[in-house]
Amino acid sequence: MKELKDMTIEELWRLFPIVLEKHNTNYTAWYNEEKEKLARVLRDLNIYRVNHIGSTAVKGLVAKPIVDILLELPENYDVNIAADLLQNDGWILMRQDIARKTIDLNKGYTPNGFAKKVYHLHVKPAGDWGELYFRDFLRQNPDVARQYEALKKSLLEQFKYNRDAYTEAKTAFITGNTEKARKEYAGRYAPYLNSVSN
Repeated sequence: MKELKDMTIEELWRLFPIVLEKHNTNYTAWYNEEKEKLARVLRDLNIYRVNHIGSTAVKGLVAKPIVDILLELPENYDVNIAADLLQNDGWILMRQDIARKTIDLNKGYTPNGFAKKVYHLHVKPAGDWGELYFRDFLRQNPDVARQYEALKKSLLEQFKYNRDAYTEAKTAFITGNTEKARKEYAGRYAPYLNSVSN
């Protein structure tokens, strides 16, 4: 059996297709469990804020069964140290951008497919991130959440085995509603003014 690192992108997409499921009430508990672990693993890096983002953070919304976590660190954090600490805790490094100080990791991807619990971790410097605004907008506007759900379902068959194209096809909807949310909740997540974690 091939290791994940030896697979082509097409093989990975076949092994890990886009799957949409009804909201699982365990998502919040899974997030909280991982949030506690992250606090221990990165205790020396002064975590600024941790949030459950993405569709699994919106009650009742159909979603890929993957818990997305946004973890913010101080602007001067060392990307390499953070990446090493997380990889030593079982996270798989997907992307690392030293210039932008971002790291993307995942957990729950196996050579046999998805594990029961699957996570994507997005590590960034503290900022006024759009993911937080979009999540809040979906939570507070059920009609928009239903539109987003309908869009995802409409894209599933065409892009089941092409995660990049699936994501790209949702971009205009996400960007447009994130901008509306930024106007409505202006400054809600500005660094050092407010450090709400959800």
